Amino acid sequence: MNLSIVIPLLNEQESLPELHNWIVKVMTSHNFSYEILFIDDGSTDASWNTIEQLSEQNPNVKGIRFLKNYGKSQALHAGFAKAQGDVIITMDADLQDSPDEIPELYHLICKEGFDLISGWKKKRYDSVLFKNVPSKLFNWAARKTSGVKLNDFNCGLKAYKNEVIKNIEVSGEMHRYIPVLAKNAGYSKIGEKVVIHQARKYGSSKFGMSRFINGFLDLITIWFLSKFGKRPMHLFGALGVVMFFIGFLAAGSIGVLKLWKLYHHESTILVTSNPWFYIALTTMIIGTQLFLAGFLGEIILRTKNNEERYKISKIIA
Repeated sequence: MNLSIVIPLLNEQESLPELHNWIVKVMTSHNFSYEILFIDDGSTDASWNTIEQLSEQNPNVKGIRFLKNYGKSQALHAGFAKAQGDVIITMDADLQDSPDEIPELYHLICKEGFDLISGWKKKRYDSVLFKNVPSKLFNWAARKTSGVKLNDFNCGLKAYKNEVIKNIEVSGEMHRYIPVLAKNAGYSKIGEKVVIHQARKYGSSKFGMSRFINGFLDLITIWFLSKFGKRPMHLFGALGVVMFFIGFLAAGSIGVLKLWKLYHHESTILVTSNPWFYIALTTMIIGTQLFLAGFLGEIILRTKNNEERYKISKIIA
């Protein structure tokens, strides 16, 4: 099979028939063998009924329905697990991503040898203040932190080799950072293509300030995981050594000062009256706790089991 098109969605009933027909037109004109995987992330409208109707019309349409809204990352995870195509295309269901981009994305993966191609919505039709400006700030921070030189990490239109999506783990809200996850997994040929961005035709945007804030928190998480995910003791142990060493020096200085005063027969006060005593005690305790955090991290890393992150209510195979 040439292509698997994975489409996560939430309350996009009005867009689905038009999107389906558009994709089919592109697939037919280029003689692609394909499957369309709609992942219904707990929609409360009639999106699932529409997916069932489309699957009756077109046997290439498949679907997964979650019991409730688990998030885009979980929807992509489920779609990636089921996808069978040589090349996997992800796109949003709101008609802002153009299926006409698919043939060139496929060419870049199959003919040019890229592992991953990310879309770049260079000209956008979103709110400048509430989406464009935060997006630019977010993309700048992601480039600086990850070292992946992309202009638009959050574009839903992306293309992957099959082996890439089978060898990365998309969890939490990490869908924004799939190129970073791919790089960390060893896939270095990552490219970018300017794609057409269209104004939303139906419904309303799911973007909110919480997604913007969560994006930066996830960026910190993925930075930590890429640096220390396999060796947490290297971070917590190093910090523990530094804190313990500071405490040890502070305690030593108090002891030396006490002995010096005793030797010179000077009056001394209780050690506990010296504020450096509490600084030494606190830093040594923190150092010990950081060491324990590192040990616990190593133990968890070696004993963790894969947990179920979402529940599926229905599948169209």
